[in-house]
Amino acid sequence: MHSFNLVMLAGGLLVFVSLLAGVLSTRLGLPFLLVFLVAGMVVGIDGPIGMPFANAQLAAWVGNAALAMILLEGGISTRMETLRVGLKPALVLATVGVALTAALVGAVAMVAMDVDWRHGLLLGAIVGSTDAAAVFSLLRQTGVRLSDRVAATLELESGLNDPMAVFLVLALIASLKTDAGLLDAAWLLLRQIGFGAAIGVLGARAVAWLLRKLPLTVEHGGVLSLIIVSAGLAVFAAAGLLQGSGFLAIYLFGVGVRSRAEPAAHAASSALDGFAWAAQATTFLLLGLLVSPHDMLHTIGPTLAVAAALMFVARPLAVWLCLAPLRFGHRQRLFIGWVGLRGAVPIVLALFPLMEKVPDSYRFFNAAFAVVLASLLLQGTTLGWAARVLKMVEPPALPPPEHRAVQGRLTLDADLPLADVFEFFQLPTPQNGGATLRDWMTDNLARDHAEGDGIDWHGAHFRVISLHEGRIARVGLALAQRATTAP
Repeated sequence: MHSFNLVMLAGGLLVFVSLLAGVLSTRLGLPFLLVFLVAGMVVGIDGPIGMPFANAQLAAWVGNAALAMILLEGGISTRMETLRVGLKPALVLATVGVALTAALVGAVAMVAMDVDWRHGLLLGAIVGSTDAAAVFSLLRQTGVRLSDRVAATLELESGLNDPMAVFLVLALIASLKTDAGLLDAAWLLLRQIGFGAAIGVLGARAVAWLLRKLPLTVEHGGVLSLIIVSAGLAVFAAAGLLQGSGFLAIYLFGVGVRSRAEPAAHAASSALDGFAWAAQATTFLLLGLLVSPHDMLHTIGPTLAVAAALMFVARPLAVWLCLAPLRFGHRQRLFIGWVGLRGAVPIVLALFPLMEKVPDSYRFFNAAFAVVLASLLLQGTTLGWAARVLKMVEPPALPPPEHRAVQGRLTLDADLPLADVFEFFQLPTPQNGGATLRDWMTDNLARDHAEGDGIDWHGAHFRVISLHEGRIARVGLALAQRATTAP
């Protein structure tokens, strides 16, 4: 137990200090997730502590499980409105866009790193997908509010482009190891998409039906989150066993559960968000431990060339070509092209060639790690600036108090649909607010909420007036009074 306690102490302090440093780093405009990568590198073989860690298999297992958790949370957070607005451009970017990005980066890698076309394309496929967690943690961190179409496109693309990147990586590894041809690649693609989509959709329908039948309410958010997580991981594993895309399956599973059992999904959303953050932190720490910075320095020139080609040429050009027929404006295409942040996904994908013992595969891992660092440092720190320069920031949807349709004090039924309440009173609707006013109030108040507890929201004050069997029954609403003008 002495060794166990030492490990627990070291791990707990490392995560605790990393979280504090991450919170403080946001004041400097640095990405929160970057701190965990740096923390892992400090503890790793080249850092002051010098802990040796070279278990790529363990890192890949943890990384895949963490990515599954992140995609599940992303699917649960995806609203049907988001799907309707952003699905078409997101699908184009997640398929054609990833392939174009991989091809352009691969061409640069062939010259810069002196590799053949298959190795170059493999590196392009590894770094070709964006990271949903990195993009939206930075959007929340900077307080940037985007238009519905741009935000929906970025959100859905980040969730849908991982399966395409995984397919390209697996197809190229098979080509390098067995000289597999185009027919083999086509069959792999059909298996990945077909089995992944089928298992994800069927799993979502079954679990959503079960959630609607269970006698669980919003107060059982912890239990509901565990049911959704365990079922989602089972869907992920089942798709993988059938050689389908587990990433596609678990993302579609999350979207399906949200659309078919929204009250249960909303009740579990807070816990799922915590699970996703824990997954991100664990993955970045572990991947930071695995990398050897002194090895990265040996290839710093070619790696920077690949990173520059990705950020300044490949991603912007792919976005520009893919979104041009879909009536996106020039500034919107420029912004989406610049916000293609890379996170844990490329580093995890870079472990696949290592596990398959592809020649020179460690160079790909170092290159992918350096690309992620460059992306977080350059693109991550300039995201808010780019949104403002390109005029992508949307003003708050709140009208002046004197223009509100209703003012004063009112009493509302907690069962009223949340969207209808906020629309009627001309208040900005919160994301992931839940189906009813009760859901939103319960989610934002303490677990043991009582009568008199309240929430301030953009000039309005919501207060719990009465409870029934522990659940919020009536809500009081106080709105700002009409502004008076001086005589």
